[in-house]
Amino acid sequence: MKLASWNVNGLRAVQKKGFNEWLEHSGYDVVCLQETKLQEDQVELGNTDYIGYFHYAERKGYSGTAVLTKVKPLDVSYGIGSELDNEGRTVTCEFPSFFLVCCYTPNSQDELARIDVRQKWDEEFRTYCQRLDEKKPVLICGDLNVAHKPIDLKNPKTNEGHAGYSKPERDDFDLLLAAGFTDTFRHFSPDATGIYSWWSYRFHAREKNAGWRIDYWLCSNRFISHVVASEIKTEVMGSDHCPVVLTIRI
Repeated sequence: MKLASWNVNGLRAVQKKGFNEWLEHSGYDVVCLQETKLQEDQVELGNTDYIGYFHYAERKGYSGTAVLTKVKPLDVSYGIGSELDNEGRTVTCEFPSFFLVCCYTPNSQDELARIDVRQKWDEEFRTYCQRLDEKKPVLICGDLNVAHKPIDLKNPKTNEGHAGYSKPERDDFDLLLAAGFTDTFRHFSPDATGIYSWWSYRFHAREKNAGWRIDYWLCSNRFISHVVASEIKTEVMGSDHCPVVLTIRI
């Protein structure tokens, strides 16, 4: 089973850059999206085998997540019981062998203006995933808006303390992993450098590969034996992020 996650930075925008064709030829069983930035009456997937489950933000043109799947889930839920659920930040699908949580984590913003909100979310999200994990293994994917270690961004020294690479955010990510989850990319590629999933649109960052790895596939520790591969598809264009892909054997 192959699953992809991609912050598309506007689904309608990326559809103008070949998203629908990519989706149909990708061969993925499940595709999770973040920053869809649309409302229900704006969804146009065309003729596709995917079933779409969308969590829309109340604020138009903002945030939003979705799971497109060829495998019908047993159940689907939206939100985690947070005051930020109105921002459309999660979709959870239950499958026979695991839960899948597609997440778009809040950005702490310039000068960490939203760090308190972010840390409250981190705690709520960790608790939510732990409760799911008590029932069956969990796959967590999405733009988690944190580069975990210096190896996960091009310029760690100059970005120290900035949104996405502050100590509170990295500590919270440590707590999430300690709660029973594995960073699947680092499990298979512990020392890989220069592989990122997001590049600023400014300063020709993608051309220079001055990026950050902030998009993840995490899994319950006890599920790692089912994971065959975890990849970052840096060659796929259309957004300031690229897809991250998980292959599992059930």
